[in-house]
Amino acid sequence: MTNNFILSASRDENKNLVFTSAAGTVFDLVSYLDESSIRKVKQAISFKQNVKISFSDDENDGEFSASATKSPLTKTKPFTELLVLGEDYVEPAAEVPAEQLEILNFIHNESIGLKPNLLKMQPLSWKYLVRSAMRGKNIMMTGPAGCGKTMAAKSVISALDRPEFYFNLGATQDPRSVLIGNTHFDKEKGTYFSESVFVEAIKTPNAVILLDELSRAHPDAWNILMTVLDQGQRYLRLDEKDGSDTINVADGVTFIATANIGNEYTSTRVMDKALLDRFIVIELTPLSASDELDLLKYLYPDVATKSLNAVAEICGATRIEVKTDNPRIGTSISTRTSVEIASLIYDGFTLSEAAEVCVYPQYDDAGGVDSERTFVKQIIQKYCDDGTEEDLFNVEEEAQE
Repeated sequence: MTNNFILSASRDENKNLVFTSAAGTVFDLVSYLDESSIRKVKQAISFKQNVKISFSDDENDGEFSASATKSPLTKTKPFTELLVLGEDYVEPAAEVPAEQLEILNFIHNESIGLKPNLLKMQPLSWKYLVRSAMRGKNIMMTGPAGCGKTMAAKSVISALDRPEFYFNLGATQDPRSVLIGNTHFDKEKGTYFSESVFVEAIKTPNAVILLDELSRAHPDAWNILMTVLDQGQRYLRLDEKDGSDTINVADGVTFIATANIGNEYTSTRVMDKALLDRFIVIELTPLSASDELDLLKYLYPDVATKSLNAVAEICGATRIEVKTDNPRIGTSISTRTSVEIASLIYDGFTLSEAAEVCVYPQYDDAGGVDSERTFVKQIIQKYCDDGTEEDLFNVEEEAQE
């Protein structure tokens, strides 16, 4: 039988690797680790991540466990794997069940490699999202338009490899039809009720249900969802009348909602506090100029870096402006828009042409020289006048290859 084991890894004053249990016992594992494992442990400490390693010696392959003294390992109980956690990890006092070890390993190790390169989300936020979805929490992704909320939600669904259902509640004018179903009349069948896809979704064990644009949903949708999202109830009432039929939410179902919260989003509604309280909130912030550039270079490697850098800096300038005490624009240029600008440049548009068709229409031109549109034009014009529209593609780099 294999016994998994958790130790905290750190460095002593001489920068030697130290492995410590929750009880404070120090173990000498270095002599039992190969160079690759040692390198993984050092990386785990540096980046405050977790790593799962195996170790053995030539005579007793994987036949080691920790002794209760400050000494090298002794041959007492067989085990082959060691989950080494960064020094910021606090180990539970009780022995960790094997199932929990697997969950820890997935959250802190395996899931990191499942985050798409396109998703510029902080590792901590990603791990929190993965953990919350695995634990069946109701999750609300908030942040400005175009920052990657829906992509993050769909990415975690893909990472968990679970049944997926998608509902855009912001585009729904008839919440009852979408969330419950419809009553029909047929000459042969008479009156009958047909369940919605949402009903099918909540009856699917371990499903992940994405409620997109919840902040734009009709208040009737919020009322219908109240009991569905309540951890103490978890059922859907098919009718508002007392005693009407209900459908229980299946085990393991996770709800992920996206919302734009803020005064700049005039089409959104002020969400009910009772509804908000049913979610944990994960906030996605706008990308920094450097992250924006990395994303654009990943998507369009054939476009000259200086052109993509201009796009990233323009977006960054608008994001800085909206955070000032007296902003001259109400909203910044979103990542979704910056990607569209880069795609237009890739298709032969100049920066000024791209801005003309997909940026300026987003800003009010009332007020003449003091308008939002004029202010954004002034920012973009700085990059159009310095030659960034020339050499749009990496022709020289391609020629060298």
